[in-house]
Amino acid sequence: MKDSKWISIRGMIVFAVILLNAIILRKAFTAGSTWYWGLLVSAPLLAIAVIDITQRRHAIIRNFPLIGHLRYFFEFIRPELRQYFFESDLDGKPFNRRQRSIVYQRAKNEKQTVAFGMQADPAKPGYEWAAHSIYPVTIKEQDLRVWIGNYQCMQPYHASIFNIGAMSYGALSKTAIVSLNEGASIGKFAHNTGEGGISDYHLRGGDLIWQIGTGYFGCRDANGKFSAMAFRKNALRPQVKMIELKLSQGAKPGHGGILPGSKNTPEIAAIRMVVPGTTVHSPTRHSEFDSPEGLIQFLQLLRELSEGKPVGFKLCIGDKQEFTEICRAIINTGIMPDFISIDGAEGGTGAAPLEFTDHVGMPLHEALAFAKQALDAFNLSDHIKLIAAGKIITGFDVLKAMSLGASACYSSRGMMMALGCIQALVCDSGRCPVGVATQNPSLYKGLHPADKRIRVANFHLKTIEATKEIMEACGFKRIESIHPSKFFRRVNEHEVKSFEQIYFHEKGSALINKLNSQLN
Repeated sequence: MKDSKWISIRGMIVFAVILLNAIILRKAFTAGSTWYWGLLVSAPLLAIAVIDITQRRHAIIRNFPLIGHLRYFFEFIRPELRQYFFESDLDGKPFNRRQRSIVYQRAKNEKQTVAFGMQADPAKPGYEWAAHSIYPVTIKEQDLRVWIGNYQCMQPYHASIFNIGAMSYGALSKTAIVSLNEGASIGKFAHNTGEGGISDYHLRGGDLIWQIGTGYFGCRDANGKFSAMAFRKNALRPQVKMIELKLSQGAKPGHGGILPGSKNTPEIAAIRMVVPGTTVHSPTRHSEFDSPEGLIQFLQLLRELSEGKPVGFKLCIGDKQEFTEICRAIINTGIMPDFISIDGAEGGTGAAPLEFTDHVGMPLHEALAFAKQALDAFNLSDHIKLIAAGKIITGFDVLKAMSLGASACYSSRGMMMALGCIQALVCDSGRCPVGVATQNPSLYKGLHPADKRIRVANFHLKTIEATKEIMEACGFKRIESIHPSKFFRRVNEHEVKSFEQIYFHEKGSALINKLNSQLN
């Protein structure tokens, strides 16, 4: 009975369309030729219905011709319906509407206050807060900065604690890169190039952190191997303030990337030093080293070739023992990297397999706390700064990361939202509606750098101001005084723990001794 019901519905739809065409034709013969215009609607409907019942790719359209297309239409507009009509201020992933709104407001230098009280549920597990002081302090510094570069570095960099995270030209449009770099120039903070190399759009006055990935884009030879001469040419640019060697990223650790030949334009090929029109692979690992000692020695080579600029590496921590081995290699070689960038598993990317995005890699807070304990245990914290990346957009996010050991932070998606990103979640399609993550000229030309660079600078400035205000309220006179014992999280309905209790319950030396015993 059910089968005959669905067959009858399909037959009724086709019969109705045929009948509609017959009625229009009859009217055209009897009532005048103006009725023929009706065929412009009815005839295509009949053609679609016939195609629907004869095609075999989509069962729902075959079973329900014409009306089955409504399913795909509503699926197509579902994200917009959810975001604009059904989503509450605390819904939405990876960033909710309240988070996105504060970025937009700060970028536009508009009202940034909220009314009537908190919307978060303080009784719900996961709720976090900072302990304020009844004796607030005043921070006289206009900006919050930290020196990156130890005693082995000849050109230390005075970095802002809040900088633009790694996003390559190619993943982002040329107008987006220009806006970010010019915004960094206005606000005097750093712009990480991403692993796609240094383009002309990165050279608009902003300080650069040049990121080098497994593809060695911008510093490779014809065979894809590292080229010291090509590296030196770019590394000695005055705009390049730091060199960051990327081992892995949070959104897809241990996974390489592919630049399709269709996207490998002559311009991008020249920047990345590859052959135009070819498909280019970013390997899962580096070809220049295969051990912790090799990594550290390669960093020393980069330091020497760049004439003493700060060098460091970026990774999403997976196996804790491997990080411990790197620390031991630093001690054994006597070579001190200037910084380590910790990318949390919650970090973003333009495209990644779902399993890697959702289930591979250590989250930021756990990774930061472990890295801090490891550096402390090996007496390296005075020489190596930690930089945090992973869903950091507000002053509270910055302070949480710094309480766990970070000296500075990256924000990628926050800066994208400052450019106008609406979290459409189509970064990998080339159809970014606001022209941020696309190479389509008809889309990226809508993003006007003269306006967006101001928004990027505003977002940075207002976030720093918010960070300072919380520091003053909590009694933190200096960045170094930010402590995990002042930040709290409700772990269940009846229990609250400080970040110190959650993340530092195992002291660094005991932790490293345990790892060392496992290694031996």
